[in-house]
Order: sequence, then structure tokens, then C-alpha cells
Amino acid sequence: MQGLLNPPAASVCCLTCVRTRNVAIVENLGNFQSLLDPGAHCLFFPCAQVQGTLSLRVQQLDVNVETKTKDNVFVNVSVSVQYCVIPERAYDAYYRLTNVSSQVSSYVFDVVRSTVPRIDLDDVFIQKAQIAESVMNQLRSEMTGYGYEILDTLVVDIDPDRKVKNSMNEINASKRLRQAAHFKADADKIKQVKAAEAEAESRYLSGKGVARQRAAIVNGLKESVNDFRSDVKGTTASDVMDLLLLTQYFDLLKDVGCNTIFMNHSPDEVANLKGQVNQTVMATKSKGSASFF
Repeated sequence: MQGLLNPPAASVCCLTCVRTRNVAIVENLGNFQSLLDPGAHCLFFPCAQVQGTLSLRVQQLDVNVETKTKDNVFVNVSVSVQYCVIPERAYDAYYRLTNVSSQVSSYVFDVVRSTVPRIDLDDVFIQKAQIAESVMNQLRSEMTGYGYEILDTLVVDIDPDRKVKNSMNEINASKRLRQAAHFKADADKIKQVKAAEAEAESRYLSGKGVARQRAAIVNGLKESVNDFRSDVKGTTASDVMDLLLLTQYFDLLKDVGCNTIFMNHSPDEVANLKGQVNQTVMATKSKGSASFF
């Protein structure tokens, strides 16, 4: 009876420790026995053994998918999947899947390659949130049964071919250059219109100034004629105007200075002047000198 109460002689009590945020899988003679929470536990070795552990931490898997868009442009779509083990479903997470990364990657490939080919390249960048949501919904519906919770999926990069990116940059640059040329033309037009308006306003004001000047001159001449006729009896308006013109002529001679030579500029006088100059030059120069005219 005593022998039946004691464990077999070959069995040894073994102490095992499970780290925080981990769960241990215990098997007894190859059959699943229990899950061990974090802490110290006693096992009867070799009947009961820890066959493996599962981390309960959030894990991330990066999947790079090459696919084509609706307008036949090949792109590389990088998707990041954040997931973790459901503690209550640790048995399914350990025994139902051999390679969780491969399983998740397969679903990501399937969803991305069925979604992106229905979208144009320009819209792929705009609708990347919808692509990520489609991947997350698909993964959640499938991976929950395997004991994994999908926390979030992110489309972190969309990378077309280098030639395609260069073409997109050239299209964008040409569009901006066209807009810049349009704005520059509008600016030049505004400058020309404003300059024309300023010139027209300047000429209008200049004309008003000339008109006022001439009106002032006429009024001054009128007053001068009236004053002269009132002071000197027997003079006519024509006499007064002749006197004023003579006075202005002498004032002009005084203003232009003494270095100015006044010549008659009629055609006959010009011909005579030419002959006089030639005679003077010929007299002062040595024999054989050419005429300047």
C-alpha cells in the first residue's frame, strides 16, 4: 500500500519557471496536460514536460507584396500586421498552427492582390487606409479561430518602379511650371495695365497743367496789355504785343548765353555757309588738303 502511494522511483520532481507575459505548454507522456501561467511550477519529470512557450506580447509581422494596379503599374506594398496570442486560446495558438508568420503572410498576399488591381495607381496612395482595413477584417475573421488576435494592420509603404516615380515627378513638375507661367503672365498683364493707367493719368494731369499754364500766360498778357494801354495813351493792342514779343526775344538771348552762334537756316544761307567754311579751311591748311564738305 505504501508503494502505491509513492511515485515511481524513476520520477523526479522538477521545478520550472515561466517568465512574465508568457504561457507554458505542459504535456504528460505526449498528451496535452495544462497551461502554466507566469511563475514557479513543479513537474514530475519525465512524465510531465514543458514542450514549449508562447509569448503574450504584441508582435509585428512585416509583409512585402508585389502586385499591379488597375492601370498596369507594378508596385511593392509593405503591410505591417500587429497581433498577439489570446491567453484563453493558447492551446489553439500552439497546436493548430505550425507557422503563424506564414499563415498571416498568405492572407495578406491574398487580400492585397485582390484589392489593389481594382484601383488606379494615384488612388492607391489615397485609399491605403481602406486597403489596410480590408486586410485587418480578413485576418480577424480567420486568425481568431487559431487563437490569435489581430490588433491593427498598417500599409506603411507603396513603392512603384523607379521609372514610374520619375514620370510622376516630371508630370507634377510640368503642371507646376504651367501654373507658374500662368501666374507670371497674369502678373505681367497687371503690371502693363497699371503702367498704362499710370501713363494715361500722368498725361491727363500734364495736359491739365499745360492748359493751366497757357491760361495763366494768356491772362497775364491780357493784364499787361490793359495796364500798358491805360498808362500810355494812343497805343494799340498790336503795339503792346510787338513790344512783349521783343522783350521775350531778348530774354531768350540772355538765357542761352554768349557761346551760342545764331545762323540763318534757310537753304540758300546753308549753301553760302558751306562755301565760306571751305574757303577758310583751304586758306589755313597746307596745299593738297581735302575739303571737309
